[in-house]
Amino acid sequence: HNGSTECLLLALMSFDRYVAICRPLHYTFIMNQRVCILLASTVWLGGITYAISQVTTTLQLPLCSVNKLDHLVCESPVLLKTACGDKEVNEFTLYVVCIFMLAVPLCLILASYASIGHAVLNIKSSEGKKKAVRTCSSHLVVVLLFYGPAISMYLQPPSSITKDQPKFMALFYGVVTPTANPFIYTLRNKEVKQVLSNLVRSIFRSK
Repeated sequence: HNGSTECLLLALMSFDRYVAICRPLHYTFIMNQRVCILLASTVWLGGITYAISQVTTTLQLPLCSVNKLDHLVCESPVLLKTACGDKEVNEFTLYVVCIFMLAVPLCLILASYASIGHAVLNIKSSEGKKKAVRTCSSHLVVVLLFYGPAISMYLQPPSSITKDQPKFMALFYGVVTPTANPFIYTLRNKEVKQVLSNLVRSIFRSK
């Protein structure tokens, strides 16, 4: 649920950056309050629908006398491995949903940044380019943190994936990325930067 919701959220945030840089004069018209509420509701409903559908179909399968899962959380793929009976429908559903919830948002993010990159190259002033980069930098860092480990793992042959790598992935997108998000996004705030610089100075002065 966390992973699927974050994928959708990152895709919508990339759209927000696209509108801000490629259609700046129409930003307030396109990203009005009604659209923002609709987009936020889509993220929540998408994540909740994914979680409920996967949990409902998976829990209907009988378990093969296994009461311990070799994982950090009770994810649907882990439960499917320990389940008995006909799992083809569940596995196919999970495969389709994963493509929709992971690959489609990633394609939208790449398309948005392709348009943003083209628009930035056409900006003549260096200050305008710096402002565009600052607008996208925090979001790009989060996208790399979220998708980077996942892509690097899934590009490997299945035989070379160790049993602890899925645990690392679950820990990364469930704990590390959400914990880092507030720090990454707030570093663009001038007040936060000032507080951090004052804190660093006071530490060095005390030493």
